[in-house]
Amino acid sequence: MTPALSRTLRYGIGGFVAALAGIVALEGLAAQGFAGHDSNAPVNYSADRIELQDKASRVVLSGNVQITQGDLTLTAPRTTVSYTNEGSLKIQRLDAVGGVSVRRGGESARGDVAVYDFNKRIITMVGNVALDRGGGDTLRSGRMVIDLASHNTVTDAGPGGRVSGTFSVSGKK
Repeated sequence: MTPALSRTLRYGIGGFVAALAGIVALEGLAAQGFAGHDSNAPVNYSADRIELQDKASRVVLSGNVQITQGDLTLTAPRTTVSYTNEGSLKIQRLDAVGGVSVRRGGESARGDVAVYDFNKRIITMVGNVALDRGGGDTLRSGRMVIDLASHNTVTDAGPGGRVSGTFSVSGKK
């Protein structure tokens, strides 16, 4: 079992006890940057290798994976795309591992693992999560959940950790 998968299972099973109250403004950073994303836009993909596992209703992409949906881009070494095929092919979920980057506009988020649930319109990043909004605003956490429908973002540190970040300050007097 990889360390990233182990963390994902531990975080999922153990859960996170509480969101840290003092970072409400930082939690909104991702919501602002990813707000307005069209989660119904077509999904384009490219990779060094693509394996169709039709009986399992999934596609495994590996090697320099790049997935785009509108102006959102996800890159990772390996991604599994789960789908249904009832009349037409519909993506249900995307699981990316091995160091994942999600970008939209001037904002980027990185983590060990990312899951994009297309039905719920939620992107969850776990493990060494780093959000860079540009202009000096940053956030570091153990897990970040971006709700593309409500434009809410929740971050938490995970067991024994803390959420940290930097706010930029206006130079006006």
